[in-house]
Order: sequence, then structure tokens, then C-alpha cells
Amino acid sequence: MHNPALAALGLDWRYLACDVHPDRLRDAIAGAQAMKFIGLNLTLPHKLLAVDIVDELDASAKTWGAVNTVRFEAKDASGAWQPLAKLNPDDIGELRSHGFNTDADAITRSLREDLGFEPRGASVLLLGAGGAGRTAALKLASEGVGSLFLVNRTTSKAEEVAAEIRTRFPSVRAHAGWPDADVDLALNSTSLGLKPGDGSPLDEAKFPLRRARAVYDMIYRPAETPLLRAAKAAGCKVANGLGMLLYQGTKALEIWTGQPAPVELMRAALLKDVYARA
Repeated sequence: MHNPALAALGLDWRYLACDVHPDRLRDAIAGAQAMKFIGLNLTLPHKLLAVDIVDELDASAKTWGAVNTVRFEAKDASGAWQPLAKLNPDDIGELRSHGFNTDADAITRSLREDLGFEPRGASVLLLGAGGAGRTAALKLASEGVGSLFLVNRTTSKAEEVAAEIRTRFPSVRAHAGWPDADVDLALNSTSLGLKPGDGSPLDEAKFPLRRARAVYDMIYRPAETPLLRAAKAAGCKVANGLGMLLYQGTKALEIWTGQPAPVELMRAALLKDVYARA
């Protein structure tokens, strides 16, 4: 989605995918900075690691405790830090990396648009309490969900996130474990469903899908995971993570370029690339 958007904005830039081992993340960020990259996107497991690597954290990264977007900056003639996109390459001296989080806002925007879900006062079952799950939990809590149930393969991790929510957002009822009543939303932040042969991340013996009014899976490829297929059969309203992918990407582009992102062009590019739609 980024390369068509860059072309539409008249920018002679390229968005490239690079595999980086977690042990080499610091080197990779430093290398990109030295080569005067405009910025980076980071995916799992780099989002949490980068918090302690980048030079500066935006309020979004501090709030949600994860970095998925990096913007490289340099000082201008007055000594103020500016994005590299605003500077003449020949005038670039001292550099720094600035970390942002665009995932959190993307989650709730997609939930509202794709499911008509309003967080305030709602009950949510969240599957997975890792990086993406923690960000989702904190963002939903910040928007006033009534109750949040966290289920994770490692129970202690779910308990840790629930305790953090109770401390930061005391009005939210946060629990580690399965709900004992219907919920407005079940949200999957785990990777179960990405690979062929994967089962559902939800144990229906502990929580039947018919007790969830809506189900959102952060996975977008395949378009219909085992969880979403079962949820649809159970009569739930369903959506996958394509909207979240789109909106974290549009915001990242705006952070790098300082220009409004061509959202519909980027949406069309995603649909074509991910689902081979014209």
C-alpha cells in the first residue's frame, strides 16, 4: 500500500521489506539511520524491543509501550529536530531515531468502521496478551470499556496486563480468565490462524462463540481464519484485521511525509495485493 501512495504523493521513495533477527534490531535501526532512511515500520517481535533502542519516544509509544513506526530526524539550522523529509540531504548532520505507535488508534478505528463497535461500557474478551494484545487492551481500556477478560497461553502474562489496566484505568473491570456471561466483542491478537492447519485460538468448551455479539481477528491473511469461520457460523458479526493494517499504515505515512495519506488508494492497493481483487 505504501509504494502506490508514495507515487501518488510525487515522492521518489521506495518502501522495502527486510528480515531482521531480533538480536540485530539495534544494528538494523542504526544502519538505516546512517543511510538516511526516512523511517521504518517494525512488526513482531520488534515492537517491544525498539522501545529501549530508539533515541526518542513519542507520547503514543510511551502510552502504549510499543514502537511500530520509526521516523529519522536531524537538526535544522536553528537546532530544532526535523523529519528528514523536510531537510536537504546535504544539510543533514546529527541524526536521531524517533519511535511512534500507530497500532492503537488503528485498532479502535477499524472496530468502529468494520463492526460498528463502540468501546465505552462494552464487555470484551481478548485472546492474547503479548505485544499486540497488550496494546489493544490498553487502548480499549483508555476508551472506557466496562469489562475486559484476558486469556493468554501463559496465564501470568494475562494477569500482568490485567493488573496494569486496573492500575492505569481503575474504572475498567479487568480479569485474567474466561467470561462467565455474554460479551460484546471477542478479539484475537494471537497468531493462531495464520498458518494452514492452525486451529482456533478460542476454546469453545470454555466460551462458546454464540455468546459473543461480534468477533474481530487481527489476522488479515487468510481473509477468513478458523475463528472467523466458526464465528460466522455461530451468527456473530465478524471482521478481520485488514482495517487495522490500513490505518496503522496511513498514519505511519503521515508521520514520515507530513502529508495526508491517500487512504482509499491505499485501501484499494491492500485489497488487490492481499486478496487479488481488481
